Amino acid sequence: MSTSAPATGTSQIAGAAPQSLCAREPHVPADRLVAEMVPPPRFRTARFETYVPDERQPSQAEAVEVLSGFAAGLTGAHAASPKRRFFSRKPAAPQGPRGIYLDGGYGVGKTHLLASLWHATPAAPEHKAFGTFVELTNLVGALGFQQTVRTLSGHRLLCIDEFELDDPGDTVLVSTLLGKLVEAGVALAATSNTLPGKLGEGRFASADFLREIQGLSAHFRALRIDGDDYRHRGLPDAPEPYSDGQVTKAAYATEGASLDDFPRLVEHLAKVHPSRYGALTDGLTAVCLTGAEPVPDQSTALRLVVLADRLYDREVPVLASGVPFDQLFSEEMLKGGYRKKYFRAISRLTALARDAAPLVKEQQGN
Repeated sequence: MSTSAPATGTSQIAGAAPQSLCAREPHVPADRLVAEMVPPPRFRTARFETYVPDERQPSQAEAVEVLSGFAAGLTGAHAASPKRRFFSRKPAAPQGPRGIYLDGGYGVGKTHLLASLWHATPAAPEHKAFGTFVELTNLVGALGFQQTVRTLSGHRLLCIDEFELDDPGDTVLVSTLLGKLVEAGVALAATSNTLPGKLGEGRFASADFLREIQGLSAHFRALRIDGDDYRHRGLPDAPEPYSDGQVTKAAYATEGASLDDFPRLVEHLAKVHPSRYGALTDGLTAVCLTGAEPVPDQSTALRLVVLADRLYDREVPVLASGVPFDQLFSEEMLKGGYRKKYFRAISRLTALARDAAPLVKEQQGN
């Protein structure tokens, strides 16, 4: 595998040459997309018992109680066979909301709670699914709509993290899909930073779009979770960016690390479908980037958001030189319709930068 171009002075740095994200072009088969619909590594051990509610925010403790009861209520909730449910002419309509919607700001532990619900639901792993909104739409793209319905109709629970509706097409697609799954008896749970009835606000104004949003919101009981971003709660600020030399030295000294020039990487992301960004990071212990700079346009920014999500899910530290992560997105972007995504990316990259700080400290001690 080829590597990224070494920074000045890397010829004198000992250690195996790091890998390069720019040299990777992963191909992910459809069956892997289905098999990987489980909580990401960061939340593999998440449980209601390990969620620590902020005593100042009673809604957090309430969320644990409500979700625990929701999970307990799913015992035997999907007794009929998936095939029978899917082909039934008159599926039994469930009474009341069939899902839970966790609404709250960044870093209040929504994903932890969603993963805890997945783990607590009494069903085999192959009968419950967990994925981001993007991963769900990618699954439909890979399998086709009807096959996705057939595949997920046999599940007891579908958890959707980071619910995002960025265009009317995705709105109709997901609304229709969830409607089919509710008819099949599948319970739903989702997280987002906006209430279902307001997901499209500030982006599109068409009556059809808003009507689809309102119809989708009827499937969920909204559960508000208040609180501060736990990633910054009582923790030191993220470290300032390092020099190119420090980043390069750490990359060469860290087994399994990658090293890339930031501008080259964002160009490479345009050549890889976002559904493959997880595979792009397979096996990496750290991502090292030189020359981080503000992203030039919205398309590039949104791809970077997806990469940040996958790195955060996999707990891959990110060490970078250049501008701080809170300067990657322009002021116009941070005030626009996708601002929630950008702030989430900043929050997550900041956490990963903090995780990467020991890599530099280790080199300073040598």
